[in-house]
Parts: sequence; structure tokens; C-alpha cells
Amino acid sequence: MKFKGKVAIVTGGARGIGKAIAVGLAKEGATVVVADLLEDLAKETVQEIKAQGGQAIPLKMDITNSKQVKAAVEQIIKQCGKIDVLVNNAGWDKIEPFVQSTEETWDKVIAINLKGPVIVTRAVIDNMIQNKYGRIVNIASDAGRVGSSGEAVYSACKGGIIAFSKTLARELVRYNIAVNAVAPGPTETPLTLQTMAENPKIVDALKNAIPMKRLAKSEEIAAAAIFFASDDASFITGQVLSVSGGLNMC
Repeated sequence: MKFKGKVAIVTGGARGIGKAIAVGLAKEGATVVVADLLEDLAKETVQEIKAQGGQAIPLKMDITNSKQVKAAVEQIIKQCGKIDVLVNNAGWDKIEPFVQSTEETWDKVIAINLKGPVIVTRAVIDNMIQNKYGRIVNIASDAGRVGSSGEAVYSACKGGIIAFSKTLARELVRYNIAVNAVAPGPTETPLTLQTMAENPKIVDALKNAIPMKRLAKSEEIAAAAIFFASDDASFITGQVLSVSGGLNMC
């Protein structure tokens, strides 16, 4: 039980990659806070975890609302005593050519994918610094490393998350806080599958571009995040790991 006695927050933990991470952490003994805007789905995920013998708490959280995030984190610290692990997983995108996108869409993409993780991280690190222990795992994207057609602003945000992770790793290492990032390639998540249903040709194009000729499963991304969150990665910080079937080898 690698996370016995540890408390972890997973944003966007109600479904997709976030759910897989939450379930995986709970299986290894963590008390997992399933933080998500989709409160009903968060509760369902918590029930699944508890049915498997794990410990979890549902938490409605809008990561773009700093006041709400601060209050939520204070609530968790009061209830659980500490926060050992933060996984910034929540994300959103709308795939379309940049010249067809609107400022309203840019603002939403930036708020969720860049500012949101910054807000949540700032809310938890004081407790980690106080306890002189923490593991922060940011879910970036290979789009942030090499770009992705139809995802210009999203790619910019994920590139920002990678830079944010590296900078925080330098600043927080003195407090025994490690910060790393996982960069998934195309993954079978509800959002991705919805996009692909609307644009079926994207599926074949993605599979052909990936050397392993398939999309990732959420559990495969979760495995990398859980590794970074564990003490198996105690001498690793400031790193980015692509989990993309060979799509990105840089």
C-alpha cells in the first residue's frame, strides 16, 4: 500500500483519466478527494472506490474560481489534516482551426487548462510546505511539447503547464516537494470520444500517426501519474513523461 496514510486531491477526478488516477491511488491506500465540477459523477466515483474497499471523498470544485478552491482546500485540510498529493488533471478543449476560434473559447481554455491548475496548486502548497512533504503531478499533454493541429490555445496552455511544473520543481524542492508532469497522447476519454464521434476521420488519422497504432487507455496515463505521486519517484522532480504510444519521442 504505497499511499497508506496519504491524502490526495485529484481534480477532474469524476471520469476519464482523473477517475483512473483516483481509483488507482485509492487501491494503493490513499484517501482520495475526488474534486470535480460534476458533483454527481464525483459521488459515483467515490461510491465505486468505497465498494472496492478504498477511502474517498467527493468534492464539488470549480478550479477557475479561486475563492471556491481556497475554501474547498481548507475544508479538506480540516477534515483530513493534510494534503500529501495533488494531481492537476481537470482540463477542457474545443478542437477547431485557430482562425475559426473565438476569444470566448480562448478564455475558457486558458481558465481551465492553465489558470485553474495554478489556482489549485497555490491553494495546497502552504500545507505541503508546512509538512515538508508533497507530490504535485500536473497532467500536461504532448500537444504542449510538439503542438497539435486544431488545438493552438490548448497547446499553449499545456506548454505553460510544463514550464510551470519545472519552475515549481526548482522552487519547492527545498521543502521536499516534488513536481512532475505527465504528457498524454490521444487517450480514450469521454471528451475525446465525443470529439471523435463528431469527426470520425480523426480516429483513423490519430491511430495511423501513433507507432503503437491505438489510443491510450485512461489507466495507462494513470499509471504514470501514480508513479510520480509515489515515493518510488522520490529522486525525480521537474520532469515530463510522454505516455503516447511513441507519438512523441523527443
